[in-house]
Amino acid sequence: MTVLRTSIRSFFAHKGRMALSGIAVLLSVAFVCGTLVFTDTMNATFDRMFSSTAADVTVKPKGEATQEEAPRTGRPETIPAGTLERVRGVDGVRNAEGSVSSSGVTVVDSEKNNVGATTGAPTIAGNWAGNDGRTMEITSGHAPRGPTQVMVDADTAEKHSLALGDELRTLGAVGDFSARISGIATFKVTNPGAALVFFDTETAQKRLLGTTDRYTSLSVSAEEGFTNGLLKRNVATELGSDAFVYQTQQEAADSGREEMGAFLDVLKYAMLGFAGIALLVGVFLIVNTFSMLVAQRTRELGLMRALGSSRRQVNRSVLVEALLLGAVGSLLGVGAGVGLAVGMMKLMGAVGMNLDTSELTVAWRTPVIGLVLGVVVTLFAAYLPARRAGKVSPMAALRDAGAPADRRSSTVRAVLGAVLACAGGASLFAAARAEESGPGSGLLALGVLLTLVGFVAVGPALSGVFVRLLSAPVARPFGHVGRLAERNALRNPRRTGATGAALMIGLALVAALSVVGSSMVASASEQVDRSVGADFIVQSDNGQPITPAAEQRIRQTDGLSHVSSYRMVPAAVVPEDGSRTKDTLVAADPSYAKDLRRETVEGELADAYGKNAMSVGEVWAKEHGVHAGDVVRVDFDHGRTAELRVAAITSDDTSVDKGAMYVSTATARTHLPADRLPLNMILFGSAADGQQEAAYAALKKSLDGYPQYQVRDQADFKETLQSQVGQMLNLVYGLLALAVVVAVLGVVNTLALSVVERTREIGLMRAIGLSRRQLRRMIRLESVVIALFGALLGLGLGMAWGATAQQLLALEGLDVLEIPWATIGGVFLGSAVVGLVAALVPAFRAGRMSVLGAIATE
Repeated sequence: MTVLRTSIRSFFAHKGRMALSGIAVLLSVAFVCGTLVFTDTMNATFDRMFSSTAADVTVKPKGEATQEEAPRTGRPETIPAGTLERVRGVDGVRNAEGSVSSSGVTVVDSEKNNVGATTGAPTIAGNWAGNDGRTMEITSGHAPRGPTQVMVDADTAEKHSLALGDELRTLGAVGDFSARISGIATFKVTNPGAALVFFDTETAQKRLLGTTDRYTSLSVSAEEGFTNGLLKRNVATELGSDAFVYQTQQEAADSGREEMGAFLDVLKYAMLGFAGIALLVGVFLIVNTFSMLVAQRTRELGLMRALGSSRRQVNRSVLVEALLLGAVGSLLGVGAGVGLAVGMMKLMGAVGMNLDTSELTVAWRTPVIGLVLGVVVTLFAAYLPARRAGKVSPMAALRDAGAPADRRSSTVRAVLGAVLACAGGASLFAAARAEESGPGSGLLALGVLLTLVGFVAVGPALSGVFVRLLSAPVARPFGHVGRLAERNALRNPRRTGATGAALMIGLALVAALSVVGSSMVASASEQVDRSVGADFIVQSDNGQPITPAAEQRIRQTDGLSHVSSYRMVPAAVVPEDGSRTKDTLVAADPSYAKDLRRETVEGELADAYGKNAMSVGEVWAKEHGVHAGDVVRVDFDHGRTAELRVAAITSDDTSVDKGAMYVSTATARTHLPADRLPLNMILFGSAADGQQEAAYAALKKSLDGYPQYQVRDQADFKETLQSQVGQMLNLVYGLLALAVVVAVLGVVNTLALSVVERTREIGLMRAIGLSRRQLRRMIRLESVVIALFGALLGLGLGMAWGATAQQLLALEGLDVLEIPWATIGGVFLGSAVVGLVAALVPAFRAGRMSVLGAIATE
C-alpha cells in the first residue's frame, strides 16, 4: 500500500509532465476505438437494412453476375415472367411479385448533369413494388403510372434540387428515354448512398430489360404457419432446385452482409494499421517521458532506497505511475473514440451515406480493447525506465543529481542495432533482386521490419554524428547560442535518438509511399508514351459500359480516322494439356493493334484478329506449353465452343493489358448470341491527319448528353493517372498524420522535460549574461536539430523502402524509379518547421523562469 500511495502522490505531483504522454495514449486509443465503433455501427446498420429489404424468400437467376461483371452487357440476368405465376400457386405462398432492378444505367437531369451518387455507389433503376414499401415511403406525389413518369429517392432529390414535374433522362443499354418526376420516396432505413429511380413495372421491363416478359428477381412472402425455410423448399421443388438461386430472408441478409463486410473489414484493418503506427510512435514518447522523470528524480529514488525501499518496490512504483497514465489516457481515449466515430458518421453523411447517430453501436469489446491496449502499451514502454529506476544506488543517488549512464548497455544496443540494420539492408537488396513478386514481397516486409528496428536501436549512436553535421549549417551560425543547442542535443544520445525515432517512423512511411506513388505515375506515363498509339480514349470512370447509342455517336464523329472496340468477354480457355482456366478475353477490332502497341515473343499480333485466331500472354503460354500455331479450345460463357489458333504470344513486360488474350470482335460475335455480346468498356480513336484538335472538340460535343463518359487524349490520360495516385496518397498521408502528431508531441514533451531537468543550469546561464531571447533561441535550435535528425533518418530509410518496392513493381511492368525530390525536400524542410513550432511553448516557459529561483533549484 505504501508503494501505491507513493506512486499516486508522485503521479499527481508530475501530472503536468505526463500530460503530453497521456495525450499520445488518448489519441491512439481514440483512433482504435473510433474505428471499431464506426465499423460496428456500419455493420449493424447494414444488417438491419438487409434484413428489412429482403423478402421471406427471394428467387434470383442462376449464375447471377456480380456487380463487377454485370455492366459488361449493360443488362442484368433475368427470370421468365411465367415463373411468377407458377410461384403464386405454390403451397404456403401468400403473395409473390416480380422485381426489376438494373445498375447499368445513368440518369441525367434537364441540364445534362448526372444525378447519380458521387461516392462510387451505383445508380439503380427498377420498378416500384410492394416489397419496396418495407424500406421506403412515398412522401411527395405518387408512384409512377405509365412510361412518362418516374419516382426518385428523397436524398437524390435533395442533393440535386429535383422537384415534382422535373424531367429526368435515363441512359441504358436498351436505349435512352425521358420521364417526369411523379413522386419522391423517403428511406425508412439507412440510405446506402445509391441513387434510386422507380418506374411502373411494364416500363421498367421494357426500358431496362428490353422485354416485358422477364424479371430480375421474385419476392415471395409466406402464409402464416409456414417458415421461410419450408417455403423455400416448396418453391424450389416447384421450379427445380437447380433452375434458380433461392434465398430465405436470413440467407439474403447474410449474403448482403458478407459482400459489405469484406469492404468494411478492409477499411477497419487499414485504419487499425495506422492506429498501430501511432501507438508505436507513442511508445517512444512514453519511454522518453519516464526515462527523464527517473533521471530527474534520482535523489528522490535514492532517498527511498536509503529508507528501506527495495529495487522491486522502486521498480513497481514507476510501473504503477505508468499504469495510472495508461488507465487515464485510455479512459479518455475510449470516450474520444466514440466522438470520433460520430464525426466519421457525419462525414459519411456529407458524401451521401446517411448514418443515423441514434444507431451508434458500442460493443462491450470496444472499451475493453481500448483500455487493455492503452494500459499494456504504456506499461511496456515504461518497463525499461522502471528497471533503470530500480538499479539506482542509494549512495550514488545521494551524491549525483542524475542517473548514471550505462555505457555497456549503450554499446550492446548500438552493435545489435547495426547488425539488425545490416540484415535488413541485405533483405531489401535480396527483395530488389527477386524474380517473383511473392517471395520478393516477403523479403521486403522482413527488410522493412529489420531496418526499422535496427535504426531505432542504433539511433542514439548515430545521433552524435548527425547532430554535429546538422548543427553546422543550422545551429553554429548563431554563435555560442547555437553551440549550446548542439551540446544539449548531444548530452543525452538515448533521449535524442528516441525523440528522432518517433519522427523517423512516420516520415519513413511518407517517403516510401511518395517514391512508390511517383514511380507508379512515371511508369504508367512511360507506358502510355511507349504503348498507346490512339489519340483518344473514351470510357466511364465508374465502370459503366458504353451504350450502343453513345457508341454510334462516337463512330459518327467527324475527324476520326478509325474507332476501335474493346470488349471484355468471359470464357474458359482449354489448351492441349487439358487444363481449364477461367479468363476474360479482350475482343477488339483489328485497328486496336495500332491503338495499343504490344510486343510479341512469337507470331504477329495483327494475325490474332483474323478468323478463328487469338493471342495469349507470355506467362500463360509458358505455364501451359503453348506456342504460336497451336490450337486451343475456348468455351464462351453463354455461347458456343470455338477452336482458335494461337497466332501470337504477347510479351508480359508491360503494365498495360498485361497477360491479355486478344480475339477479334467478329470472332466473339460469331460464337455469342447477340444479347450476350458484351458492350464496349472502352473505345479508342485516332484523328485524321492534322485534325486532332478538331476531332477532340467534336468528340466532346458528341458526348455532351452522356456525362458518364470522359473523352481524354494522352495528356489527359496521364493527368488522370497522376490524380488517382495523388488522391490515394493524400488519404494515406492524412491517416499517417496521426503518427506525425504524436511524434510532434514527443518533441514538445522531450523539450519541456529537458527544460525542467536543466532548471538550475538555465538559471546559471541567465546569471552570467544569457538573455531571455538567447535562451529561447537555444531551445528552438535544439528542437530543430533533433527534428531534422529524425527526418534525415526517416526519409533515407523510406526512400530505401520505396526503391525496393518499385523494383518489385517492375516485375509487373512498372519499371521506372522516380524519386520525388521536391516532396522529399519539402518534408525535410517541413520537419524543421515542426521542430520550431514544437519548441515554442517549452522555450517560452524557459524564458519566464526566475533566475534566482532557478539557481536555488535542487
